Amino acid sequence: MPKREKVMRMSVELPLWRALAGYRVLTMLYAVGLFASAYHDYDRPALAIAYYGLLCAWTLATLPRVRNAAACTKRFLAVDLAIALTGIVLTPWVVTGHHIHRGGPTLPSIWTAGSVLAFAIKGGWRWAAFASTPVAVANLIERGRPARDTVHNVILVWVASIAIGYVVEVARASERTLARALEIEAATRERERLARDIHDGVLQVLAMVQRRGAVIGGEAAELGRMAGEQEVALRALVSGGLVPVPRVSYDAAEGAVVRAVDEPDDTAGPVDLRTLLVPYAGARVGFAEPGAPVPLAPGAARELAAAVGAALDNVRRHAGPDARAWILVEDEPGEVVVTVRDDGPGIPEGRLAQAEGEGRLGVAQSIRGRLRDLGGSAELVSTPGQGTEVELKVPKAPKDPKAPKDPKDPDVSRGKAEKR
Repeated sequence: MPKREKVMRMSVELPLWRALAGYRVLTMLYAVGLFASAYHDYDRPALAIAYYGLLCAWTLATLPRVRNAAACTKRFLAVDLAIALTGIVLTPWVVTGHHIHRGGPTLPSIWTAGSVLAFAIKGGWRWAAFASTPVAVANLIERGRPARDTVHNVILVWVASIAIGYVVEVARASERTLARALEIEAATRERERLARDIHDGVLQVLAMVQRRGAVIGGEAAELGRMAGEQEVALRALVSGGLVPVPRVSYDAAEGAVVRAVDEPDDTAGPVDLRTLLVPYAGARVGFAEPGAPVPLAPGAARELAAAVGAALDNVRRHAGPDARAWILVEDEPGEVVVTVRDDGPGIPEGRLAQAEGEGRLGVAQSIRGRLRDLGGSAELVSTPGQGTEVELKVPKAPKDPKAPKDPKDPDVSRGKAEKR
C-alpha cells in the first residue's frame, strides 16, 4: 500500500507564547528585585509582600495557561489583568509620597505589559487595545496627574501591544495560507497517484467494457454506453478535479441514462460553469473547456446548463442515438459562450417556425427563452446533411431573471397584443 503524504503544520504562534512565558517570569523577578532594592520607600511593606507573594504564585501556577491560545482562556486573561490593575491601584497605599512624585515604579512594574501582551497574542490588535485602556487609566490614577513619564509609558505599552497584536493576526493569516497551499499540494500529488492507478486499471476496464458491449449488442450495448460515459467523467475527474463521477441509472421507460447532478447553491457566490456541463460528457458527447474556472452567477450557470441539456435532448430525439455531439466552452472578457454541435442530418429550412406554430416550443422556450431571460442570446445554425450548431451566449453580469421585463421587449409586446 503506498505511503500517504502528511501535511506538516508549523505554528507561528508557538515562539510568541514561549517568549511570553519567559517574559512573565523575568518581569516577576524584576518587580520583586525593585521592591527589595527600594524597601525603605514602602510605608506598608507587609501589604507589598502579600501582593508579591500572590503575584509570584499566580505567575508560576499559570505558566501552562500561556502555552497556547486554547489554554489561554478569556477567564484567565480577565483575572490576570485584574491582578495587574490591582497592583497599580494599590501602589499609592503602599509606597511613600516621595516614591510617587519621583516617578517610582508601581508594584507590578513592567509585569503588567505581560498581561496586555497575552491579550494581543490571543485576540489580535483589538484585544490589545481593549486591555491597554484600563492599564492606562490605572496608571494615571496611581500617579494622580498626567506626568510626562507616565504618559510616555502608557503610550509605549499601547502602541507596542497593538503592533504585536496586528503582527499576530498577519502571522495567523499567513499560516492559514501556507497550510492551505500544503494541503493543495498534497491533494494534487495524491490525485496524480490515483490518476496513474486509475489509468492503469479502471479506465482500461471501462474502455474494454464499452468496446465489448458495442460488439455484443442488446443490453450489453447499453452497459457499454454507460461504461463509456463513466470513463469520460472519470477522466475529467482525475485530470482536473471538476466534478465527482455522476450518479447514473438507466430509465427503461425513457430509454435514456438518467444523471443525478448536484444543484449549485444560490448563496455560495459564483460557480464554475464547467462543473455543471462536464456531466453531459459521454461516449458520444465530447467536452472541451478552457482549462481554467469559468465563473458565473449560480442562477445563470444553472439556466445555461439547462439550455445545453435541452440542446442535447434535441440531438438525441432528432439526430438519432448514433449521432455525436460536442460541447465547447469559451470564456470571453465580457461573456461566456457555449457551443453545442452535432453531426446529425440537420434541420430542414422552416422546420423550427413550423414546430413553434404547432405549439412545440422546445427551442423557443427551453433554449432561447432561458438565454433571453438572462440577457443573453441563442443562435441556431443548421444545414441539411451537415448537422446543427447552437451557440449560447450569456453576459458575465446577467440580469436577474425575476426582474420585470422591458416593455419594449418584442415578446412582452406580443403578449400584450394577444391579451387584447
